[in-house]
Formats: sequence, structure tokens, C-alpha cells
Amino acid sequence: MIIVPLVLGPAATNAYLVADPQTQEAAVIDPAWDGPVILEQARRSGWRIGQVWVTHAHFDHIGGAAALLSGVFPAPVLALHPLDLPLWQAQGGAALFGLHLEPAPDPDLALQHGQTLHLGGLTFEVRHTPGHTAGHVIFYCAAEKTVFCGDVIFEGSVGRTDLPGGDHPTLIESIRAQILSLPDETRLLPGHGPATTVGQERFSNPFLA
Repeated sequence: MIIVPLVLGPAATNAYLVADPQTQEAAVIDPAWDGPVILEQARRSGWRIGQVWVTHAHFDHIGGAAALLSGVFPAPVLALHPLDLPLWQAQGGAALFGLHLEPAPDPDLALQHGQTLHLGGLTFEVRHTPGHTAGHVIFYCAAEKTVFCGDVIFEGSVGRTDLPGGDHPTLIESIRAQILSLPDETRLLPGHGPATTVGQERFSNPFLA
């Protein structure tokens, strides 16, 4: 698995371009902003974007979706948990921050807990992790010991819960059940900031003490 992180947009959000080097098939996880930048990176790498997976529908994680989707033919499969569809349709709450997003089409695939996604020869498990938003999910590739965890957990911190749909006890339970249940060496790639591991957060994250 090849992972290209791109820090994009007003909230310095991590968008991830992920590819299977054997097939050159690629997915975008959280098309945060600047869709053309993501497209150009895929073009330079010789990858075909066939899927777009969204951990949650806050504006800073979907701001590049419209440009990205319109720039790829045939259009990629867009995947989102249905509990975040109202947030997606409200442009991720961008108006609350004085921003406007170009409208993007509704998702093609409704994600569910326990669902399996395939990217070339790679397999990812969808885990529902509400608390930051109602429909937040993470994508776990066991073979690569890697989780794309959106805004559930960060290095030394956890996702905010003061926005609509947020709930702190639910978030902590999601982390304990769906992230801390994984092996300590599992790499966590969050929606903001540097990568970390399950073990590091288990032993040092003050919000999980």
C-alpha cells in the first residue's frame, strides 16, 4: 500500500491518496480541499482514482469532493455513512464558518459497520465510530496495520464534540471499542496532525486515562 498524505484547506486537514502499487488503483480518503491538487498528485503517480471514502462529512473533510468527482471519468464511487448524509447535504456546516462549498452529488455507497471495502488487492474494514459526528467511520487495513481514523483520535488528543452531532461519552466509547481494541503497533493516520499508534495513545493520551 502506498499512502500520499496531502495537507489541504483552511483547517490543515489530512487528505490521503491511497494506492495498490500492483494494480495502480487508488482511493481518496477525505477529499479535504483543493480537488485539482489531489487529481494532479494521482496523475503524476500514474494512479486511477476509482473510489472516494469519507470518514465524516464536516466541511474541512469534503471541501474538495465536487472538483475531484467532476475531474475523474468514469466518476469514482463515493462512500459515506448514511447518518452523515444530512451533514453532507448541508455542505458540512461550512456556512457556520462563513464558507461556501461547491455542491457535490450524494454518495453512491452507504457505509455500514463491519463492511469490507476493496482497493486492488487491499482489504479495508469499515468501523462505525460515532461521537465526533453521528456517522463517523474509520477504515482499517489489517494487513498493513493501518487505520485511517478521521477526527476520532489524534496524537495526544481526541476529536471535538462541541459541534452538532457531537457527544463526548460516545466518542470515548468508540475509541475504546474500535481503536484501542487493535494491536498496539497499529498505525493511526488522523484527519489532522501527525501519525501515531494505538500503543502510544493507549499509554499516553490524557483523554483516555
